[in-house]
Amino acid sequence: GFHVYILQSESKGTFYIGQTSDLEDRLQRHNGGRSRSTKSGRPWKLVHDEEFPTRGEAVKREQYLKSAKDGGNFGKSSKDLPRNVAQPGSALAWGARGR
Repeated sequence: GFHVYILQSESKGTFYIGQTSDLEDRLQRHNGGRSRSTKSGRPWKLVHDEEFPTRGEAVKREQYLKSAKDGGNFGKSSKDLPRNVAQPGSALAWGARGR
């Protein structure tokens, strides 16, 4: 399958959204400094993962999550993650402030 994942920088608190067919290898690349876009935020921890049967579906989901992030609804707090990270199956809602 293909994964859409969210990483959180343990040093900066920022998030990174990506997609891959090999999640374990990709996480090692991020933490090993072999990805230019995440090199400065090491170490990274996986905070969310979704699996899709095709790369096309994964890319669509990645783009959706990135558009929500760029829309200003994705901050530096874990409270800003989609609610379904903590509650599988619930509706995706950005900016949830832990009510």
